[in-house]
Amino acid sequence: MPPTPLPFDAELIARHDRPGPRYTSYPPAPRFHEGFGQREFEAAIARSNEEPLPRRLSLYVHVPFCHSPCFYCGCNRVITRDAARGPAYRQRLQHEIDRIAPLFAPDRKVVQLHFGGGTPNFLPVPELAAIVGHLRRHFVFADERQADLSLEVDPRTLGPDAMPGLRAIGFNRISLGIQDFDPAVQAAVNRRQGFEATHALVEAARAVGMRSVNVDLIYGLPRQSAAGFARTLEQVLALRPDRIAVYSYAHLPQMFRAQRRIDAAELPDPAQKIALLGQAIAALTAAGYVYIGMDHFALPFDELAVAQRRGGLHRNFMGYTTHADTDLVGFGASAISRIADAYAQNQRELAAWEAAIDAGGLAIWRGLVLETEDLIRADLIQSLMCHGEVDFLELGRRWDVEAIRLLDEARPRLAALLADGLVALEGDRLRVLPRGRLLLRVVAACFDPAAPPAVAA
Repeated sequence: MPPTPLPFDAELIARHDRPGPRYTSYPPAPRFHEGFGQREFEAAIARSNEEPLPRRLSLYVHVPFCHSPCFYCGCNRVITRDAARGPAYRQRLQHEIDRIAPLFAPDRKVVQLHFGGGTPNFLPVPELAAIVGHLRRHFVFADERQADLSLEVDPRTLGPDAMPGLRAIGFNRISLGIQDFDPAVQAAVNRRQGFEATHALVEAARAVGMRSVNVDLIYGLPRQSAAGFARTLEQVLALRPDRIAVYSYAHLPQMFRAQRRIDAAELPDPAQKIALLGQAIAALTAAGYVYIGMDHFALPFDELAVAQRRGGLHRNFMGYTTHADTDLVGFGASAISRIADAYAQNQRELAAWEAAIDAGGLAIWRGLVLETEDLIRADLIQSLMCHGEVDFLELGRRWDVEAIRLLDEARPRLAALLADGLVALEGDRLRVLPRGRLLLRVVAACFDPAAPPAVAA
């Protein structure tokens, strides 16, 4: 089946797009509170264990260290060249695993493990092997054919010779940051990375049997131009990654200190930035990539694309995934868990996380237990973000409520989207039309009472 065309209308995007949550969770993480602690976290695990069909598990490990700062970055990271910090962090991770793993029923199977950062390959292969081995001793992992073990890597600090060791640990997916290959852009954001090194790493990953290679790009960076970004897209397509994420750069220097090193005068203006997005969409869809949602594209036979066609796509703090029926357990500084009806986030600052682990407890900083209303809205938003539609009659059946009231409440916010042909109402069903697919989070925000008001019709 050929990919569904993805119309691109710069004027519509400019009119309707606005800052807001990406809805990797509902409610979004800024609404978590510090009244949620270790006791509430343990109670959520107990509730989850008691479900009639115990959920499978997804594990996330956060490694915060980077050798140098990328000026665009808004992630939770610690800049250091002190290699000794890696083993110390690994030891504390193992202590955290020792305390959390026994709380879960022993028959709960791990189907997903992801290392994010920071730069996870700040830890050398033996340290990564020790962490994964420790997890395997405490959790039952599904067969490799059913489990995803993925790792974010930096091609500037990981050589192709490391790939056999990563594969031997069990990793079968890698994700590479590229952002932009243009030397002028790289100089502006302090991330110099050559195509040749990136290509060598991709080839090495495929040679050892990695199931999937993913790459990240960013549009809206300083000094980006149509010509330079076209060259980057051409080089990325030459790599033929299985998945490509094209993220929008958000310039928030008041929140992220590193971004103060970026000259705002060198950023593309709003029209130029939207044009860069249009360039990426045109290039990727012409090359056969399928639009998954938000910023993600995949080859037609990638598992994400298949799950989307079959209605099995899911979204969580790791982005789009095929593993819907799982609890997510986070380890490390700032890691977020979603367990049963609750969210929990570890201490964000490394020193605070270390102190909590050294004190013999857990490092829970904040979280949230969802009320029934939150769970219903989360289900609704998940349907929009993954499948582009929601059937309010079916939603009501699942939760034994009159879900159509949520649609009635949202009608004023939806009015402008309906008028511009971005969404359609078909009886009890709301459907995102092709022209609105690039604005999924804007549609979802119509059902979030805390989101800013929509554009007036």
